[in-house]
Amino acid sequence: MADIKRIMVTGGAGFIGSAVVRYILNNTEDQVLNVDKLTYAGNLDSLQSVSQHRNYQFAKADICDRQAVDGLFSEFRPHAVMHLAAESHVDRSIDGPAAFIETNIVGTYTLLEACRAYWQTLSDRDQSDFRFHHISTDEVYGDLDGPESLFVETTPYAPSSPYSASKASSDHLVRAWSRTYGLPAVVTNCSNNYGPYHFPEKLIPHIILNAIHGKPLPVYGDGRQVRDWLYVDDHARALYLVMRKGRVGDTYNIGGHNEKQNIDVVKAICSLLDEMHPESPVVPHENLIRFVKDRPGHDKRYAIDASKMQNELGWAPEETFATGLRKTVQWYLDNRVWWQRVLNGNYQLTRLGEGEIDHV
Repeated sequence: MADIKRIMVTGGAGFIGSAVVRYILNNTEDQVLNVDKLTYAGNLDSLQSVSQHRNYQFAKADICDRQAVDGLFSEFRPHAVMHLAAESHVDRSIDGPAAFIETNIVGTYTLLEACRAYWQTLSDRDQSDFRFHHISTDEVYGDLDGPESLFVETTPYAPSSPYSASKASSDHLVRAWSRTYGLPAVVTNCSNNYGPYHFPEKLIPHIILNAIHGKPLPVYGDGRQVRDWLYVDDHARALYLVMRKGRVGDTYNIGGHNEKQNIDVVKAICSLLDEMHPESPVVPHENLIRFVKDRPGHDKRYAIDASKMQNELGWAPEETFATGLRKTVQWYLDNRVWWQRVLNGNYQLTRLGEGEIDHV
């Protein structure tokens, strides 16, 4: 895999995808083709620092459009695909599941078929060196039983939401295409990401932006749901490592070793903002916390055992939750132009995911 020069990244204008693109361009000589539909969560502003890089190209395309995807494979001729394009928000999947079925399942199928057709045109050596890296989530595993258990690569799937069910389906498709057709694929499942350029509907940026505006900080249920938090730049580094060195047909779980209850995450943000943004309308910021009706089907605990990544590939997260969260809060305070442009669009820090169906 040392000879890889051209990498197609789907969803490269999204939160994790943009971190992957920035990492590759800033740390390697590889060429990147970013393929993104630019839905509400796709934001080219997140790639401004590398947009003029000599090794970077962007193509606006939908992975469900077979003709467009075929053309990109033919023109760019990638040595690897890193597939991150997906609808990714649980609350949105509850309100409108159709888009998740279309993009995450049908889109992954379409991409796999276009990739397989292209891959079959390669020489035997290039076929062997090719990689299809599918990036997924720990939510496909469902709830964990007991406070000590962890998700491992062989944990049975038990998705709870339309989002996680669609991602589980796409995982199965990738593994089937690898086993049935021989497409050299690897799958990764990650814990909750956080960090700069995160779309404001997600918990951490949502709380930061509400808090600095003096708006209520909504916490689902009792706030005791547990998540394992992974700093997005640590994840990007891990994903590139798996793409380069992961074993074909294998799965790798990527986690931050940072289990936190949601309420503790919210309180940690409030504490940082008390220190870093004392001019907020309401201080202490904890006074803004409001407990709201829980999300339907809300999983209680996720936590990943990332020892395979450590033992086989030598990866470990560099950020603790304390250092990563401080960096994240500071980034949002320093980059108002980025998130103000996002908030000027369709999303206005409103509650999603109460089960009201958006008929398409």
